[in-house]
Amino acid sequence: MPDDGTPPLALRAANSPNAFDLRRVGAHPDHWYPVAWANDLKPGKPLGRHFAGEPIVLYRGKAGRVFALEDRCAHRQVPLHLGVVEGERLKCHYHGWTYDQAGRCVDIPYLVGQPLLAVKAYPAAEVDDLIFVFPGDPALAEGRRPQSLGSFRRKDYKTRRLNREVDCHYSFMHENLFDMNHQFMHRRLMGSIRAHCLGRAHGEDWAEVEYSFTRTDGKGSLGEAVIVDLMRPRGEAKVGFADHMRIRTDYPSQSLKVWVGRNVEATQDPVLDVWLGYTPLDAAQKTNRTFGYLSVKRPPMPGLIEAAWPFVVWFTEGIFREDKDIVEFEQRAYEAQGGDWNNEVFPALRDLRGVLARCGAPVMA
Repeated sequence: MPDDGTPPLALRAANSPNAFDLRRVGAHPDHWYPVAWANDLKPGKPLGRHFAGEPIVLYRGKAGRVFALEDRCAHRQVPLHLGVVEGERLKCHYHGWTYDQAGRCVDIPYLVGQPLLAVKAYPAAEVDDLIFVFPGDPALAEGRRPQSLGSFRRKDYKTRRLNREVDCHYSFMHENLFDMNHQFMHRRLMGSIRAHCLGRAHGEDWAEVEYSFTRTDGKGSLGEAVIVDLMRPRGEAKVGFADHMRIRTDYPSQSLKVWVGRNVEATQDPVLDVWLGYTPLDAAQKTNRTFGYLSVKRPPMPGLIEAAWPFVVWFTEGIFREDKDIVEFEQRAYEAQGGDWNNEVFPALRDLRGVLARCGAPVMA
């Protein structure tokens, strides 16, 4: 896609026969993707999941480590998530064929000798109560392992999970979060908000955009006030801009941070810190599972955030519900039109689309 600084309106129409189709670029398998919450995987109970149409079974060995295998038995192809965990191994429910953590079939109960059969094994890891798998080249896995997810580990933040299945290509999720010019859609929850782009930057595998906001009409909700106003410095003179949002894609995940009431410095904590990962589910990558953490900075008064937390949940769920609805409308339009007709004029979105195009892989379905 064009990434040469040409004015957006000089681009050919996106419904041109020669238009680049980002929705045919899939999530690259050579990265870690969240597939389940750690507490979803019970001891002794395998769990079936998917990445881009690939069936994956997770199981926790006796020592507590998580393993991930192709979710099929090499014998009759039935799902291994129906099976039984024994020690560090997984036994198929059908005939009792047994697989080790490397996917090798190490025992067939009615066969003498070592069978030369195996299923695919995936690198698996638990990071901040999420289970990740690495669907691509295992040699790259350790060097790309995520170290932490937003502010999940910090006790001075209160955190909630974000978890939903969305019927759209994952790139729509990246675009929706990155482009805060869509605040008009949230007017019933936030009043009328105008976003002002403060700047943008991008590299080979990342893109970043920064905003400030002006309320032009209406009032914000109590949930919004809890997130930003409880931490707003009182009596502090505003210098330059006050409230500030930074959204960043570090392929393949995204983050959003908000600071209030002062110029932003790298050493200062945001009042809101969101981490999001999008895992494609089907082979055509027309659906995704969105995993994330939303962390709100605790105000100085003990217990205040707990008392106000139901309003935060109500507000953020409302925002996410509207976002989910609109990206699913985008996916349905894409299906009806048979291609990506979008006419993107916002330079920051063009930066982002360039990152997704460079870092992704062709959809094989």
